[in-house]
Amino acid sequence: MNRKIRIIMINCADEEFKKLNTLVGEQLKERKENTPEMQLLKSIKQKIEFIRNNPFYGDNIPKKLIPREYGVDNLWRVELSQFWRMLYTIKGDQIEIICFILDILDHKNYDKKFKYKKR
Repeated sequence: MNRKIRIIMINCADEEFKKLNTLVGEQLKERKENTPEMQLLKSIKQKIEFIRNNPFYGDNIPKKLIPREYGVDNLWRVELSQFWRMLYTIKGDQIEIICFILDILDHKNYDKKFKYKKR
C-alpha cells in the first residue's frame, strides 16, 4: 500500500513563500526575466516536488541541533538556490505522510538560527 504524501507550508515558510510569489508576480508584469527571486521560487517548487517523491530527500538534522522554537523531533534541510535553505519535518501514520515546511531562510539567518559561528 502506497501512502499518500502531502506537503503543507506553515508559519514562516508560508509567509515567505507568499511574499516571494507576490514579488515574482510583480516582476513578471514588468517583463523581468530570470531574477534572483524567480530562481529562488523555481528552486522551492522543484524541491517540494523532490520531497513529494521522497519525503526523506533532504539532509536529516541531528536531534541535538534542532532549534527548540520548531517544537519537532525531526528536522530536514534542503538547499535552495543562492544559498537559501528550506526546513521541514515529517509526520505520518499508516495512511499518509505529511511534510510540514516550517521555514525558508537565507544563509545568514540559517546560520544565526542554528548558532553557527563564522570561522
